[in-house]
Amino acid sequence: MPKEQQMSVSVWRGGATGAFQSFDVKMEDNQTVLDVVAWIQQYADPTLSYRYACRVGMCGSCAMMVNGVPRWTCRTHVNKVLKDGHMEIGPLRNLPVIKDLATDMDPFFDKWVAAEGLHHPTQTRDDPIEAIDPTNAARVEINAGIECINCSVCYAACDTVAGNPDYLGPAALQRAWSVYNDSKDANKQAILDAVSGVGGCHNCHSQGSCAVHCPNELNPMNAIAGLKRETARNFFKRRT
Repeated sequence: MPKEQQMSVSVWRGGATGAFQSFDVKMEDNQTVLDVVAWIQQYADPTLSYRYACRVGMCGSCAMMVNGVPRWTCRTHVNKVLKDGHMEIGPLRNLPVIKDLATDMDPFFDKWVAAEGLHHPTQTRDDPIEAIDPTNAARVEINAGIECINCSVCYAACDTVAGNPDYLGPAALQRAWSVYNDSKDANKQAILDAVSGVGGCHNCHSQGSCAVHCPNELNPMNAIAGLKRETARNFFKRRT
C-alpha cells in the first residue's frame, strides 16, 4: 500500500493503566474518526472496545478524545484533525475507563441526578396537560439548553472536573437550570439546595471549555451563571 494512502493512528489500549498502540490505517475519502476506529476493529484488531450507536450525530455515544480534544467521532472528519499523517484517539477524559475507548458513564449520570436534574411533578397523569406559553421568558431560557444529549463532551473538556472530582459538571448543572425554569416543576428549592452544596455551581471557574467544545454549540456557562444568581438570592432570602 503506498505510503500516501496510509495514516498512523495511536489508540489507547487497556483500562486506567495502559498504553497507546499504533496502527497503520488506510485513508479513504470523507473518512470520519469513527470510521477509522471501526476499520481498526474490523481489519487490524477485533478486540478493540469502543462505543457508538447512531453514527449521525444524534446520540453522542461515540465521543472520544481526538488529539487530546473531546469530540463526537462520527462527526469529525479525519482531514480536520490529522497532523502530519498522525492522529491519537483515547477515551473521554474525567471518566473511568472500562476498556480501550469505552468509558464508564455512571459518574456522569450520577451527578445529573445529584444536581436534581430530574422533574418534580406538580400534577398526576390523571390531570389535564398544562398548556405552556413558548414565548414565556423561563421557557425561552430552557430552550437554550434543551438540545443537550448528555454526550459528556463538556464533562471531558472541563478542567474543574479534572481538578475536583466532586464538581457536578456543566451538563448536570445545565439540566438543573432547565428544570428550575420549568413551570411544571414543583420543587425548585431542592434544585437550589443541590447545586449550591459541595461540588455545586459556585465551583465553576468560568473557563469556558464546555461552551468551546459542545458539539451542539450550547453554552452551559449561561446556565451555571443563572444558578449562581438564584442560589445567591436564595441564600440572602433565607437570612432575612
